[in-house]
Amino acid sequence: MKYDIQNDMRYLKLLASAFPTIADASTEIINLQAILNLPKGTEHFMADLHGEHEAFQHVLKNVSGNIKRKVNELFGTTLREAEKRDLCTLIYYPGQKLEIVKSSEADIKDWYHITIHRLVSICREVSSKYTRSKVRKSLTPEFSYIIQELLHERTEDANKAAYVNVIIDTIISTRRADDFIVAICNVIQRLAIDQLHILGDVYDRGPGAHKIMDTLADFHHWDIQWGNHDVLWMGAGAGNNACICNVIRLSLRYANLSTLEDGYGINLLPLATFAMDTYAHDPCEEFEPNLSGGAKKIDEKTRRLIAQMHKAISILQFKEEATLYERHPEWQMNDRRLLHLIDYDKGTIRLDGKEYTLRSNSFPTVNPAKPHELTAEEQQLMKQLRHSFMASEKFQKHIALMLRHGCMYAVCNGNLLYHASVPLNADGTFKEVEILPGQRYKGRQLLHRIGMLIRNAFQNDIDEATRNYARDYFLYLWCGPDSPLFDKSKMATFERYFLQDPATHHEEKGTYFKLREKEETIDRILDDFGIEGPNRHVINGHVPVHVARGERPVKANGKLMVIDGGFSQAYHAETGIAGYTLVYHSRGFDLVQHEPFTSQRDAILKGTDIQSSTQIVEMSNRRMLVADTDKGVELNRQIADLEELLYAYRHGFLSESERKKPQKAAL
Repeated sequence: MKYDIQNDMRYLKLLASAFPTIADASTEIINLQAILNLPKGTEHFMADLHGEHEAFQHVLKNVSGNIKRKVNELFGTTLREAEKRDLCTLIYYPGQKLEIVKSSEADIKDWYHITIHRLVSICREVSSKYTRSKVRKSLTPEFSYIIQELLHERTEDANKAAYVNVIIDTIISTRRADDFIVAICNVIQRLAIDQLHILGDVYDRGPGAHKIMDTLADFHHWDIQWGNHDVLWMGAGAGNNACICNVIRLSLRYANLSTLEDGYGINLLPLATFAMDTYAHDPCEEFEPNLSGGAKKIDEKTRRLIAQMHKAISILQFKEEATLYERHPEWQMNDRRLLHLIDYDKGTIRLDGKEYTLRSNSFPTVNPAKPHELTAEEQQLMKQLRHSFMASEKFQKHIALMLRHGCMYAVCNGNLLYHASVPLNADGTFKEVEILPGQRYKGRQLLHRIGMLIRNAFQNDIDEATRNYARDYFLYLWCGPDSPLFDKSKMATFERYFLQDPATHHEEKGTYFKLREKEETIDRILDDFGIEGPNRHVINGHVPVHVARGERPVKANGKLMVIDGGFSQAYHAETGIAGYTLVYHSRGFDLVQHEPFTSQRDAILKGTDIQSSTQIVEMSNRRMLVADTDKGVELNRQIADLEELLYAYRHGFLSESERKKPQKAAL
């Protein structure tokens, strides 16, 4: 191979600082070549979590059934079903399960001994596709040495059987068994997933979005492709008043205030006080909370207060949105400024040339002469709410986490990941969308530029006009007709609250959703994002797959996989299932369809697991290796660079240097 040593000299000198000798460079090449021949790590795909933290955490712990499958493979003919179920529950919830076992087990020492041996076998299995170095880094320092010894020594070896048994006996006799079991169960969970992909919508509807974010904050390797509900909360975090109103409205609509109040400490008392005063004599019937999504039962007094707060924030939202639509005529959304179309004397509204009677004509804060103008009380309320969002340290920390791990799209191992859509024209070509005055983009460039604009809203080193526009744009991403996160004709929030006619509630889906079944449509998108090869896919969520109506998640001749099956309890009756997840391991894709999760308590006490069915979407004709992944491409580049460094050493372009290495402590 020919090398351009002279042009590469600056880079080679930098590389030589890390590998100062031929021996160092050669050792690294050997290491990287070996890694290339390990099996591909397991990727886990989840979408549209919508605050369902218990179901999310359980699916994460069981890796969509992968842990159970490993247990069956190892102990399928030697353990009863109840024993395997208990072993799985122990791996998922080690601390809680141990307390139950200790209260009922007659011979706890014998149980410890048997269980630790089984857990070591499972840990050995899930760690077998990783280097010892990677496994070591995943271990807690407290038990790192012990777990390494147990993983690499077996009782089948007559020379080591006593050695292994004494280690386990000593763990038990020193009363460290509980801590050891918790540690090794956590290692099993960690090594079972190499990378986690969240395809958007952590927030809204369910009660525990903040708990999901806490879990992700501690997870070893994850990314997120922002969803429309995520950018709504990000907009609130950036200080967009309309987004703040939408976030509160949706929380009230589903009577789920846990994330706002308990998670982030958002003070809703000013809104409650304002709502009780303003709507004291208004039944607010059209703003009754939706309790079908698993929200806790609430008493009549609380229900009444939520309805009042719900109406108060909705009217405030319509006003704040109208301000932004007027400020940005380039969005072409002035038709969504509706309060000035109401005849407040008659209680009607004229839309598209037709007059409709309103379900309610109580608008005490609306001045018919200036209907989109906030009252003095509303201005003060909005100021208080905005301050609460901006001052919440944990909320801002979670938004920063979203920014650090997220983007509008990702390309990983031949798969294109995005939440909802890529805007298309009627003929299937990419639609140009204006995201800044006079700047139009389409396809991959559109998603890339939107991602940059989102980050601008949180940058302090750019001009104020750019930052303000970026902050405003969150509303368009939430409900703009050409937003790749929404892609509908309109968001009919006002119509659903105030008009009886269901025709006015209709939101026409964009062209993408009409053409995504066609293989040529998905091929065009994959081509634009530069994804090549025979086994390439688009993976997304956003629109629930209605299994109950016969809809299937795999489309476009297997090139599109939609994994939003209704994780949120609010969707279960509509979709007929409780969500999809996707597992991409070294042998191919498994699409897992889940039934509703009862509770974490049932999982611990009764050993109940999420009932799931697995569909093999695509299998490889050979086991995929690290060499077949994006990481493999990068490692091959590193090997090529190191080989060039070796050439430079051996032909005198660079001299080897001595490097004093720290002496190892005596064993």
